[in-house]
Amino acid sequence: MKKIKKDLKSYVITAICILLGNALLAFDVAAFIIPHDIVMGGTTGIAIVVNKYFPIDTALVVFVLNAVLLFIGLIVIGKKLFFTSIASTLLYPAFLAIMQRIPGIDKFTDNDLLASLFAGVLMGLALGLVMRVGSSTGGMDIANLVAAKITHKPVAIFVYLFDFIVIGAQAVINTPEQIMLGVVVIVLESIMLDKAMLYGQSQLQVYVVSKKYDEIRLKFLTELQAGVTMSYIRTGALGEKEMAVVCVIPTRKLYAANELVREVDPEAFLTITKIKEVRGRGFTEERKFTDIKELS
Repeated sequence: MKKIKKDLKSYVITAICILLGNALLAFDVAAFIIPHDIVMGGTTGIAIVVNKYFPIDTALVVFVLNAVLLFIGLIVIGKKLFFTSIASTLLYPAFLAIMQRIPGIDKFTDNDLLASLFAGVLMGLALGLVMRVGSSTGGMDIANLVAAKITHKPVAIFVYLFDFIVIGAQAVINTPEQIMLGVVVIVLESIMLDKAMLYGQSQLQVYVVSKKYDEIRLKFLTELQAGVTMSYIRTGALGEKEMAVVCVIPTRKLYAANELVREVDPEAFLTITKIKEVRGRGFTEERKFTDIKELS
């Protein structure tokens, strides 16, 4: 029963993230990208170029391209890619069509730089929400994977190649200033994507070398309520065998950890390292409380 509830919660969170991510991306494109002619990669960028020459709805072009690429992905790569991409393939064009029909959505700002800043931040956040739950954004992501499988080359090559082609096509019909604004969007998108993917998972690792290691261990376990790992070490100068205390904690507990170490041993050697992601018991799994044993 507990596992069923956990699985259900996971499915609900996944569905919400995919819905919000695609809705936010569609809003971003309709409110900032298209009204300000900001260059963009992916199928949306292709649709923008097509719309400049032919009176075809942007959302319709995106949907057709995504559907074709999804079908190709199913044939070349398999069902797994199909099922992780189908939601965004259908949802994003639908949301984009709806967003474009909202009165005044393209009137948020007349400032192109401000629009680019918002576009980059929202795009990174939107993609992060979708990718964080293991889903694919579809579109050119599928094209990149298909091309990589056929040619046996790294995916990254085709990510840059296809983006260069799409953005280059837009450069022909846009001014240099609009191209530079597009670069601003891409940079902000990358930063926000990284932040969104790792939000809530980054922690700090505290590494303490002290002769009073057992006392520090006990204080971390009891007062800090944090898990501890003991590591055997050998000092560099004297070659003496000692033990180090390794503890992973959230940022809010750093001050308390520092104070505990200083209280026990002011001369302790302490290093603090930022960790991008932590998984396992006590973090992604429920913590189990057991009796604290003495070190033998």
